[in-house]
Amino acid sequence: MMREAEILRKIADNIAIKVPLTEDGLKTCKALTSDGTMVNVTLCFSAVQALLAAKAGATFISPFVGRHDDIGFDGMQLIADIRLIYDNYDFGTEILVASVRHPIHVLEAAKIGADVMTAPPKIIHQLFKHPLTDNGIKSFLADWEKTGQEIG
Repeated sequence: MMREAEILRKIADNIAIKVPLTEDGLKTCKALTSDGTMVNVTLCFSAVQALLAAKAGATFISPFVGRHDDIGFDGMQLIADIRLIYDNYDFGTEILVASVRHPIHVLEAAKIGADVMTAPPKIIHQLFKHPLTDNGIKSFLADWEKTGQEIG
């Protein structure tokens, strides 16, 4: 992992190296963050794993909430547990909510206080949608047409 990180760090000063939440991954995290490199520890599925990552100096922790939900666990409870632990100990590690499956994940992550999230474009586009907004636009356009006016 360190050999690959050395190559990737040469790309730019703001590169974040992604490592798995394994013993070797956390050793790599500690070495890289000690040199000032940002590290994203990924494949996090428990709050104690997130604790280990923060102790290793992770810049970001990436809990996979959708995959957690897929096997019958509450992915958002995982985010809440991590937020509580990080706040209790004033860890600087940012919570990056990954594997977002629907807009409710985004809402809950924001309410809990997650720092970052990644989502597919489909989910991001869904964030704009609301039936009252769509109906309101139709109503405004219909009212405007009734005036017979034009702009421009």
